[in-house]
Amino acid sequence: MSPPGFGIYIHWPFCLSKCPYCDFNSHASLAMDHGRWRAALLAELDHFAAQTSDRIPTSVFFGGGTPSLMEPETAGALVDAVKSRWAAAPDLEVTLEANPTSVEADRFRAFREAGINRLSLGIQALDSKALAFLGRRHSVDEALAALRLAQATFPRMSFDLIYSRPGQTEAQWRTELARALDLAGEHLSLYQLTIEDGTAFAPAHGRGEFALPDEDEATAQFETTQEMCEKAGLPAYEISNHARPGAECRHNLTYWQGGEWLGIGPGAHGRFDGFALAQARSPGTWLAQVDANGHATETRYALDPAERRSELVLMGLRLRNGLGPALLAEVRPALDPEALARMIEGGFLVEDTLGLRTTDRGRLVLNAVLGELLA
Repeated sequence: MSPPGFGIYIHWPFCLSKCPYCDFNSHASLAMDHGRWRAALLAELDHFAAQTSDRIPTSVFFGGGTPSLMEPETAGALVDAVKSRWAAAPDLEVTLEANPTSVEADRFRAFREAGINRLSLGIQALDSKALAFLGRRHSVDEALAALRLAQATFPRMSFDLIYSRPGQTEAQWRTELARALDLAGEHLSLYQLTIEDGTAFAPAHGRGEFALPDEDEATAQFETTQEMCEKAGLPAYEISNHARPGAECRHNLTYWQGGEWLGIGPGAHGRFDGFALAQARSPGTWLAQVDANGHATETRYALDPAERRSELVLMGLRLRNGLGPALLAEVRPALDPEALARMIEGGFLVEDTLGLRTTDRGRLVLNAVLGELLA
C-alpha cells in the first residue's frame, strides 16, 4: 500500500432523519443557513492551512451526517480552498458520502462538477424489510437507481451494506451479497450490525425487542463475506472494507496507517504535529465559536508516546497487511511480549519480515486479540 499521506476530513452534521443504529455526531435538521455554514467551514480551512502549509493533502473526505445534503456549491468552494491553500497532490481523492434518495441522486452531477471524484453511497441493505428496520428513507429501487447514476457520474465509487441483522441467516446474506457483488465496481464496505450506546437501537435491544444473530451465525456470515468478496476480486484490505487492488480508500488508509489529518466541522477529530485535536461537538456551539474565533477547536493536547503506539496498534491491525516493519518497531513497546507470543503460537497473528498482521482466524476475534496485546 502507498504511504498514509495527509487527509482533510470535513464533517456535515445534518441528516433527513437519525438512523437508529447510528452513533455518529449527526442531527435531523434541514433548517440551516447554508451560506453561514460554508463561510465557517472555509474559515476553519484557513485556520488550519496556516499551521500545515507545508503538507501535501492526498485526500478530502466529506462525512456526516449526510454531506450530500449540503449545497454542491459549498462542496466546490471547499475543494477549491484546499487546492488553493495547499499544494495538493495531483491525484487528490475527494470522497462524498451520500444517501440514495431520489432528491440527492439528482444532484450527483453537480457534486461531480464541484470536484467530487469518489462517492460513498449508503445503501445499507438490498431488502425492503431490512431497510425499514434500519430506519432508511429509501427503497431498494431508489438505491439501485442512485447506484446506476453514481456509477455513470463518478470515476470512483463504493457502497455500504449492513449484515448480521435480526433474523438474517447465512444463506440469506449469501444471496444478498451475491447481488451486491454483481452491482459493485471497485469497492464495498460491509459492516456487521452492532448495538452502540446512545443509539435508538440500544434501549430497544436491551428490552428484548429484537436479537442479533448468535456468535456462530455471525461468524458464518463474516466468513462468507470474506470468501465471496475474495472470489469476486474484492479482497478485504481492512476488517470491513473490500476493494480491487489499487482501489482502496486512500483517506481511510491515512487513519489506519498512522498518518496525519485535519478534522473540520462539529465533533471532528484531527492528528498532526504530534497533537490530537477535537472540535466543539454541538453544531450550534461549533458555528458560534467559528464566528467568534475563526475556529472551534475545543481540545488540543500532545499525544504521549504510549497513546500514539496504542492508536497505531488499534488501527494498523485492522488492515490485512497489518503493521509494516517501521510501524512495528515503533509500537513494539506497547505490545505485551507474552501475549504476542501466545497470539502467534495460537495462529491469530503472523510476524515476519513484512511486519505483524492478523491471520484469517485472528480477524474473526480482532477485538480480543487487541485486548490481549495491549493489556
